[in-house]
Amino acid sequence: MTEDTIHVVMLPWSAFGHLIPFFKLSIALAKAGVHVSYISTPKNIQRLPKIPSSLSHLIDFVEIPLPSLNEDLLPEGAEATMDIPFDKIQYLEQAYDKLKNPVKQLVSNWLPNWIICDYNPHWIVDIAQEFHINLIYYSVVSAATLAFLGPPSNMNGRFSPDSLTLPPKWMTFPSSVAYNRTEAVAFSKYVHQNNASEVSGIERLVKVIDAAKSIICCSCYEIEGEYLNLYKKLVGKPVIPIGLLPVEMPQRGLLDGLGSVTGLRTAIFQWLDKQATKSVVFVGFGSECKLSKEQVFEIAYGLEDSKLSFLWGLRKPNWAYNDEDFLPIGFSERSCDRGLVCMGWIPQQEILAHSSIGGSLFHSGWGSTIEALQFENKLVVLPFNVDQPLNARLLVDKGLAIEVKRNEDGTFTRYEIAKSLRQAMVLEEGKELRTKTREAVGIVGNLKLHQDHYIAAFVQFLKDGIRKAI
Repeated sequence: MTEDTIHVVMLPWSAFGHLIPFFKLSIALAKAGVHVSYISTPKNIQRLPKIPSSLSHLIDFVEIPLPSLNEDLLPEGAEATMDIPFDKIQYLEQAYDKLKNPVKQLVSNWLPNWIICDYNPHWIVDIAQEFHINLIYYSVVSAATLAFLGPPSNMNGRFSPDSLTLPPKWMTFPSSVAYNRTEAVAFSKYVHQNNASEVSGIERLVKVIDAAKSIICCSCYEIEGEYLNLYKKLVGKPVIPIGLLPVEMPQRGLLDGLGSVTGLRTAIFQWLDKQATKSVVFVGFGSECKLSKEQVFEIAYGLEDSKLSFLWGLRKPNWAYNDEDFLPIGFSERSCDRGLVCMGWIPQQEILAHSSIGGSLFHSGWGSTIEALQFENKLVVLPFNVDQPLNARLLVDKGLAIEVKRNEDGTFTRYEIAKSLRQAMVLEEGKELRTKTREAVGIVGNLKLHQDHYIAAFVQFLKDGIRKAI
């Protein structure tokens, strides 16, 4: 590393919806000549994509073993939220907080120019201040979600269910970004619950935002300009969009860190190669979304009733006794001529990039939204928790998605699944959505815009901050 090379430490939370965006930013910064030290636990780092050989001299994966707890609290080998049930996440946070001392030792040895951190490691604030290192908060959610949550000064007492069902008063432009009643009750309970770590998610977030020199988010003015401008006013410090970090066109057969079964990969692409262009719906709800039996069955019946071709990436549910009872009886036989259900991990980016994929039915997580839009997938969104409902409302407002209608109690039906899919993919009512999706590809998939404009501007901010500190 030369004397004038910027050195940045990355400190993500142990959830793959956070680890992957931090990895993508590391790649983008390395392309701009920034040296990155990416800190996480061994198992998480092993499951990340491989660093391109051309950038390996600029990115260091730094493994710190996750301190162990009683196995009744946190099973051995559980290092990310995907490894455990929701009620165990509080113990993962408790173990994660024990990384403070080894991280402090590394920072004292390195004295990096910047630390880019997630909301969770609130203790990094004290470390950064002790060693006089500038801190940046990297938010992996949309700018619309940040603007909805509002300034840190408002957060601690704001999130009652009643306060969450309408856009906040500071959102003066037309917007539907808010929770419905069922979602609001769930989110309010989530943010206010006591947990084993004794520090709530909101307390962590507020401490990090207050201490950060700036806030960066995976966004761009072309998609979320009004929300970025609003959030900048609300927090009174630099809010820097780093672009959408689109991926380069995945090459079929390149393994990423999560591994692959060669036979399954071959079967998937042989099947996709036989389908008509843009005719297949990809269905996937990620590793964090634990669907109930009723939800899986309604999705299955909805796919069947839609009469559309589909590829469904489905993790074996914990309620399934064997490989046969996680889908309705006879579903596989009835849909085998136009559908493929794949259990476990699948190469999602490669699948979304395939010419036969034309739509996505998913939870509207922000990273998945960007991936799907980049490859001109029509979006049908079925949000479940945290920021997903807010993303869904944003996308519908922008004309970029159809949201599956739910009942007042939060349940959904096969009828609404099938109706939404057909509208997005084939019916006349979905024509405007399909037009707007094609237009969005020119923004979301514009690698030059996001790397040469947004990332370049962020790197300049890093350089300017170092000069001011000297």
